[in-house]
Amino acid sequence: MAWAVFAVALLVRVVHVLQIRRAPFFTVLMGDSHGYDAWAQRIAGGDWLGQEVFYQAPLYPYFLGVIYAIVGRDLLLVRVVQIVIGSASCALLALAVDRLLSRREAPDEGRRAGLVAGLMLALYAPAIFFDGLLQKSVLDVFFVCLALLIVATLVTAEHAEIAEHNKEKNKPPRSPRSLRLSRWWALGLTMGGLALTRENALVLIAVILVWSIVRRVPNVPRLRPAALFLAGLAVVLVPVASRNAYVGGGFFVTTSQFGPNFYIGNNHNADGTYQSLRFGRGAPEYERQDATELAERTLGRSLSPGEVSSFWTDRALDFITTEPARWLRLMLRKFALLWNATEMLDTESQEAHAEWSWPLRAGGIVGHFGILVPLAVVGVIVTWPTRRRLWILHALIAAYAASVLLFYVFARYRYPLAPLLIVFAAAALANPRKALASPRILVPVAAVAVFANWPLLSKTLMRAVTETNVAVALQAEGRLDDAASHYQRAIALQPDYAPAYNNLGTALRAKGRLDDAIAAYKRALALRPEYGEAHYNLANALTDAGQPREAASHFQIALQTMRGSADVHNNLGIALMAEGRTTEAIAEFRAAVALDPDSPVSHRNLADALASAKQSDLAVEEFRRAAQLDRTGAAAYDLGSLFLELDRTEEAIAAFRASLKQAPQSAQTHNNLGIALGIQGRLDEAIGHFEQALKLQPGFADAEKNLALARQARKKP
Repeated sequence: MAWAVFAVALLVRVVHVLQIRRAPFFTVLMGDSHGYDAWAQRIAGGDWLGQEVFYQAPLYPYFLGVIYAIVGRDLLLVRVVQIVIGSASCALLALAVDRLLSRREAPDEGRRAGLVAGLMLALYAPAIFFDGLLQKSVLDVFFVCLALLIVATLVTAEHAEIAEHNKEKNKPPRSPRSLRLSRWWALGLTMGGLALTRENALVLIAVILVWSIVRRVPNVPRLRPAALFLAGLAVVLVPVASRNAYVGGGFFVTTSQFGPNFYIGNNHNADGTYQSLRFGRGAPEYERQDATELAERTLGRSLSPGEVSSFWTDRALDFITTEPARWLRLMLRKFALLWNATEMLDTESQEAHAEWSWPLRAGGIVGHFGILVPLAVVGVIVTWPTRRRLWILHALIAAYAASVLLFYVFARYRYPLAPLLIVFAAAALANPRKALASPRILVPVAAVAVFANWPLLSKTLMRAVTETNVAVALQAEGRLDDAASHYQRAIALQPDYAPAYNNLGTALRAKGRLDDAIAAYKRALALRPEYGEAHYNLANALTDAGQPREAASHFQIALQTMRGSADVHNNLGIALMAEGRTTEAIAEFRAAVALDPDSPVSHRNLADALASAKQSDLAVEEFRRAAQLDRTGAAAYDLGSLFLELDRTEEAIAAFRASLKQAPQSAQTHNNLGIALGIQGRLDEAIGHFEQALKLQPGFADAEKNLALARQARKKP
């Protein structure tokens, strides 16, 4: 049975992967996939320990890193490995359900239910979808199915032991080895692995720990299973917690993102789904940065990862306690989203992938959450007489559902619920006579079916988001025409989706189509006037177009939502300088330096502004600081040029020489060094640098003129 299930699941997934090879998102990685891939490449390159507390669950990136280290970065091979793991999950689930639902009086019932359960997961559209992504969900469900098999084995052994004990009450107690207590240790290892892929699975650990203590099995000390379970758990989690403490100075069992995620799901603007802390910045590379910057700006000091998490946790709790009625309404919406048929996208929507894959299209019709939930309800009713045997599954479902509601609803967040629900759905399908025996269950089941399939989310919007994310990834690779095409497709799907217009503007600006870019940014702002990033991008385009006054006004609006951005202050300063508002520009450059003291660009801009304001000593000081930070030689060149203007020739020569050490191919620096040497009468050296400037840049008019003057001066007696 298990091998048949594995074969069917593998065949379906092979077809799916072969078909999506033609899709643009097969090699263009987005969102978390991009982040995991980059992380894995660092691991494969030798950075096994890392530098910071884990912000995201680490097991999947290390899984990828091992593959990359062994065979290199091959995205097709990764997907092949994943579909094998996903197919194994289906087989594990089949075995688990067989053991859970088998009865001595009806042994075939469990086997039949196991086959149904395995095939349900094999053909379940989200399972096919997630197994083909570079996402940790494939490991999530593998660990859930493996844990279910171990739990099923323990449940079966427990009931067999109790039955045997009841028959042999007068015999001496037997060794507890009959229950193979090592399975508890294996269960601890499995749940530890799950916690390193799905952080909220820690609640399942608590449920299993309680179960291990309250179970009463003859001849087995009550706390021994719990001790073995915790020992297995510690083998997996203690090294990770120790590593986090070593690199980050704080105790984190897995990751440090609890606070930001808790706040995202519980705040005044929350809608039950993921909303980035800064609108339009949902990519993983921004999540930690934005969470840290916003917290530090509010508190006015640097924060550790633990302090950042606590900051956002406190803000969420403040919302919950001050507006309980509003929070309860939010929780009701999250409850409805959790059980809804629509798969809430993260970065890539199932619907977008289904355009390329017929297994996904077919599975989307019969294998989706809107069908699974009502069937699971029927299964719970059918198996209710055996609830004392299955109560651990009821508890796991309730605990995991509550853990998702605590944060926000994503398709991949709720995906680990699917195998648990399939256990009961398979019980219903494997015994249709019992399921239909009581007409009274039809009304509540019909109500659940309507509830689960009620339209709450726009699938069109999710496809538009996917198209936008594909375009962003293409743009990062420099494929601007392809990116613009996908942005346009997103706009055609969802004309009121502001991020698509904003990102289209960035692609058009990169292509030099300033007028079109400005129009795209303005359209984004017409749809969402408070969109800070769009104001910032529009301001940059207006600066390029020679409209500094209008640019400055948009930079100032952007600062209302991007106050921690040195780039916004810098670019606002540049626009103000173009308007001749030097004093205001200096203030903005100083703000940029305060936010990013190690930025050579901020120091150079401030130095230029100070020089324009005739504050020469301060300008020199800033140029020196910029030169210390700069590795391109540009800041040292600017410092030398300022010294030339101030007639501080010897210092100019030293600065130009320092610049040439970093940028020896700069014709302009050779020319200016020649000028400084000529002023001191060191004509032979000056001529040498003028000649070098012309060698590097033939036809350099200023160097030709300076060379002629130097040669003429050398001829004079």
